[in-house]
Formats: sequence, structure tokens, C-alpha cells
Amino acid sequence: MYPIPDISSPAKIIDSHAHYNDKRFEGIIDELMKKQRELGVKRIINCGCDLESIDACLRLSERYDLCYTAVGFHPETLPEGDIDTNKLRTLAASDKVCAIGEIGLDYYWRQDNKEAQKKAFCDQLRLAADLGLPAIMHDREAHGDTLDIIREYRPKGVLHCFSGCREMAEEVVSLGLYIGIGGVLTFKNAKKLIEVAKSVPIEKILLETDAPYLAPEPIRGKLNHSALIIYVAEKLAEIRGMTVEEVINITTENSEKLFSL
Repeated sequence: MYPIPDISSPAKIIDSHAHYNDKRFEGIIDELMKKQRELGVKRIINCGCDLESIDACLRLSERYDLCYTAVGFHPETLPEGDIDTNKLRTLAASDKVCAIGEIGLDYYWRQDNKEAQKKAFCDQLRLAADLGLPAIMHDREAHGDTLDIIREYRPKGVLHCFSGCREMAEEVVSLGLYIGIGGVLTFKNAKKLIEVAKSVPIEKILLETDAPYLAPEPIRGKLNHSALIIYVAEKLAEIRGMTVEEVINITTENSEKLFSL
């Protein structure tokens, strides 16, 4: 039904970016959440993309103690007109909300509404700053505009599923942000991300899944879930000459620090 890594350990892993509200988890979510603990998962942050998904993520946070929520509008699912930041402010009052996200820019799927995307991104960054929450940021084929906005607003947070070059990663880190790394690191064509993983301080890296998407090798293409972060940790440990336990301990501390978990 879903791949199980050959591990069993005390809960240490934090999945800093997931979407367990996805329909692919229907019918298996209770069993899977119970299994996460056995497989070493301590916390999971589910990221909203619109009001419907935020509501679903909040219900997951109420139902499962290891789940937390980020509230925000993804650039692919922006409403017509301005986003309702007052509604997001109300939703963010939940004790289980730890970030504003998933927000940002995506010029891969949409190039006809760049100005609307940038305005929504900036509006939500201002909300995050006002609430004292970190931002979970999406950047796909929009590196220049993303950097310009980050330079202007200087948010605290993470650039998730990082896809930029080493030089961009180093600037992002110099601006105080974290880099989110997931299953793509294990792919054969991940040369650019491997260079990023080598150069960025381990203290500025968060591990993530983007579940149910981007399952790592050796189970690429299957349903991704939080325990499979172990394969990303193994690859990162190999790249940096560290033990897997060191990688997990440090990246978990990074997530706990950023999200106040």
C-alpha cells in the first residue's frame, strides 16, 4: 500500500513540509500516522495551499498529535482578487499553526499572473512578520523575483524544495533563511542540489518530503511519506561525511528552532 523503510527507531525525524490532506492518503491515514512514530517520525508540518486545504490540514493537526499546520495561499491556487489576510490571521491563531505557507512564486505553471503572485507573496510575508511566524516559501522557475522579494522583506523561514544554484543558496542562507531538501537529493540528475547540500551549513538545512510527491530513491515514483526522509538523510550524510544520526539530530534541531516546536 505504501513503502516501508527497513528501520525502527525512537522518534527523531521532523518532516518540515508535507501534504497529508491529499486524496492519495484517504483510507490509510490512521494506520500511516501510527506507523510514523514507529519509524522515527517526531513531527510533521502539513502545508495549506488554499482555504479548503488549510481546513483539512487543521483537522489533521487536531486528530494527530504529531501533525502541525502552515496556513497560506500557494501561487497556483490564488483566489481572484486579493487574498484574505484577515482570514489567514484568524486561522493562524490555532495552537497547532507554526508557519505561514505554502506561499511564494511559481512561473512554471503560471506566467500570466506574475504581478498577482508577487503581491500575494508580499502580503503573506507581511502577515508572517506581523504574527512573528516563519514563512514556508515556494520558488519554481522564479528565482530572480523570489530573491528580490526576500531581500526586501528579510523574512524568517525556509525556501522549500530548493531548486536554485549554489550561489543562490549561499545568498539565501546569508539572509537568514533555511534551505529545504527532500527526495530530489537522491535522484541521479541532482548534481546542482548536491552542490548546494555540500556548501550550505548543515545548521541551515531542513529535511522534508513534500508528501505524497517526490519520493526518494530507491522508491521513486511511489507514495511518499515522512519516514522515507531516512533515505534523504542517508544521502546527505554521504555527501557531507557525517553519520545519519548526526544529520537527523541537527536537521531536527533546526526545524524545532525555526518553527518553535
